[in-house]
Amino acid sequence: MKTIGMIGGMSWESTLVYYRIVNEAVRERMGGLHSAKSILYSVDFAEIEALQHAGRWDAAQSILVGAAQALVRAGADLLIICTNTMHKLADPVAASVAIPLLHIADPTAEAVLAAGMNTVALLGTRFTMEEDFYRRRLEDRYGLRVLIPDAVQRQSVHDIIYTELCLGRIREPSRQAYARIIDDLVQRGAQGVILGCTEIGLLVRADGCPVPVFDTARIHARAAVHAALTE
Repeated sequence: MKTIGMIGGMSWESTLVYYRIVNEAVRERMGGLHSAKSILYSVDFAEIEALQHAGRWDAAQSILVGAAQALVRAGADLLIICTNTMHKLADPVAASVAIPLLHIADPTAEAVLAAGMNTVALLGTRFTMEEDFYRRRLEDRYGLRVLIPDAVQRQSVHDIIYTELCLGRIREPSRQAYARIIDDLVQRGAQGVILGCTEIGLLVRADGCPVPVFDTARIHARAAVHAALTE
């Protein structure tokens, strides 16, 4: 079993989910008392969030590169960044280390295609929804058509992530707001919904959604386990 290096803490609410899922997945695959070999580098999200909203991605990159290199020194064999938004920096982080980085969008896109879909809605932070580092990967590499909410809805999705979900606050009015946004996207042609922020799975339930939901935290964590157990 390879050792999974996890850059987490963005936020720690979803990093908890990652840790649980990687260990559950190893137990499913190997049985008995097996659990994942993993190393977690958890950053201070307040620092990262301030840099994100100030547009200081160079400083954020330095933090993530330092975390990745620390994980390599600690013995990690492969690397995951436990957040969608910070995959904006995936390429320079990957270039800074000699171990593979598993990009969160790749297993997500593969899951969408395996479900027979070609048009999906994307929910996430404004950075993930509005910038091209995530959507272009889904579109160019996998041929997916990606729909995003309108400007007002994008701001609502973004604000709920940072002011509620990242603080562990799960509110029914916010669940209903997301449901309305998802309904609008389905009316526009979305066949499924990518929860493109690792905290959204804390709020949006698959059984309450009119189309299939692709929870990126769960998909990414399970893909990391697959990589760790594959020679």
